[in-house]
Amino acid sequence: MRNGRRADSRGEGDVWKGLAAGLIGGLVASWTMNRFQDVWMKLSAFSEQSQGARDEQQGDGQNSGQGEQQAKGDEEQDDTTVKAASAISEGIFDHELTKSEKKIAGSAVHYSLGTGMGGLYGTVAELAPEVTIGAGLPFGAAFWLVVDEGAVPLLGLSKGPTEYPLSTHAYALASHFVYGLTAEAIRRAVRCAFE
Repeated sequence: MRNGRRADSRGEGDVWKGLAAGLIGGLVASWTMNRFQDVWMKLSAFSEQSQGARDEQQGDGQNSGQGEQQAKGDEEQDDTTVKAASAISEGIFDHELTKSEKKIAGSAVHYSLGTGMGGLYGTVAELAPEVTIGAGLPFGAAFWLVVDEGAVPLLGLSKGPTEYPLSTHAYALASHFVYGLTAEAIRRAVRCAFE
């Protein structure tokens, strides 16, 4: 120990580098997660249209509705960022968001949370490198479990986890796997560039 501090191989500067790399990783991962969700939604819509066409050809006339249920779950998921932004705006600024402000504010909440979590991950990676095992998948899964399945319903920003179909949970978990993989890949690349 030196000056009351524990001496180790990682200095304070490394923690700051880890934070910066994590913030960049979280920002890029948030954007990548959105692109993944865009593709998922297009494929779901295509699948729903194909299923509807097959049902009509078979004379059943009934659409399975699975893609529709997925889209409804996705809309509610997207609404959680807007609900959070509205609560912040009304609680802190006493301002009710307009429709155009909601879209911007929802994105701001999404990117702020994703970037902040990336920064936390980058910092922790400097102090406990074992958190990076699994190429970011465990980080993405933990983020999904704590935020989507825990904090969001507890804060009243969505219904409870048992009120959604399994497909909605799979979609959200897959999205967070993409987030975690991207956050780790970018964090690692940026961190190496800092050396």
